[in-house]
This record gives sequence, structure tokens and C-alpha cells, in this order.
Amino acid sequence: MEGLIGKKIGMTSIFTEAGDNIACTVVEVGPCVVTQVKTDETDGYNAIQLGFGERKAKSTSNPMKGHFAKANTTPKLKVVEFRDSAVESAVGDSLTVTDVFEEGDFVEVTGTSKGKGFQGVVKRHGFGGVGQATHGQHNRGRAPGSIGAASYPAKVFKGMKMAGRMGGDRITTNGLQVMKIFAEKNLLLIKGAIPGHKGSLVIVKK
Repeated sequence: MEGLIGKKIGMTSIFTEAGDNIACTVVEVGPCVVTQVKTDETDGYNAIQLGFGERKAKSTSNPMKGHFAKANTTPKLKVVEFRDSAVESAVGDSLTVTDVFEEGDFVEVTGTSKGKGFQGVVKRHGFGGVGQATHGQHNRGRAPGSIGAASYPAKVFKGMKMAGRMGGDRITTNGLQVMKIFAEKNLLLIKGAIPGHKGSLVIVKK
């Protein structure tokens, strides 16, 4: 198995044996229930579908209720499919953090970044403003300045760095190390920061 679904709890810091203070993110990983096993014969590829968290039955569609009933489990909050060449788990099995991860493993974490609303070009794209004498500005410190359009091309090209909605993107952070595992609480301490707010759902892969 290459990964599990988890929930971001928050951040803390730990000391290494050398006395270094390391900032870590606390993630509750699992237990995850196997809700479907896909194989080459039935689906054309090998994969394991996992469910995490609890969802109210009234908030679950009837097709998904039947899907979870086949796996003999309750409705789950999030379902994620992990492609896996060696399918070993059976439908209904429960996977915990120690079944997949070990201390010292390097992982990648996928989540949705914090939404920051409508932002200007200084915050969104790192423009310098008048203090760094960017072109086309006068007495307007955080304004974007000239964007170069005139009677030709008479339009704004797509992809121009301008103000707009920022955050809320699906982001994967690579090269993070598992510093410590608390198996009894299904917790991972991952070195560094991961995308998302406290309580957001993330995917942790080796």
C-alpha cells in the first residue's frame, strides 16, 4: 500500500537527539477502510479504494450507501483510490498508520491550500510596488501598473498577472520526512508544513 487518507490536526515542534528544534505537522492518518478492490480482470487496472472519516447517512446518496454496504462499513467522509500493482487487501479490511508508514519514511502530502479570497498583485504575485520602482506607476504603492495593452492588441492576454482569487488550490508537497509515529492515536509527525487548514483532509503517500 502506498498511502492513506488523513486529517491535519495542527503544528508543533520536537527536539532531535542532536538538540535541533524541528517544526512538525501533526496528521491523524487512518484508520482507513478498504471500500473496493479493482483488478486488471474487472477494471483494467489494479487499485485499492479507501474510505476515511464518518459521514451522516442522511448526507450520503443512495448509490454510495449501497457501495459502503457492500464493504460492510458505515458511510465515509472521503473516498480515495490508490493505484497499486500488488493488491493484497480485501474489501472491508481496516488499515492503520503502522501498516503503511515507518519513522524516517519520506512522504508527499496532497491537500487543498487555505483560501485567501480576492487579493492584489503584491500578495498574489509578489510585485514590488513603488518602493522597488516597478514601471508604469505613480503614487499608487500596491497598484499593478501598466499592463501594456493599447489599440493593439486591444485586449488583455490570458495568464496576465493581475489581482484575483488566491488560494483554495490542490497542492502536493514533496520530500517531507516522518519524524515520529504515535500508533495508538494514529498520528504522524511530519517535518515541515503541509497545505490546508486545521481539520482539512489530506492524502499522505510514500
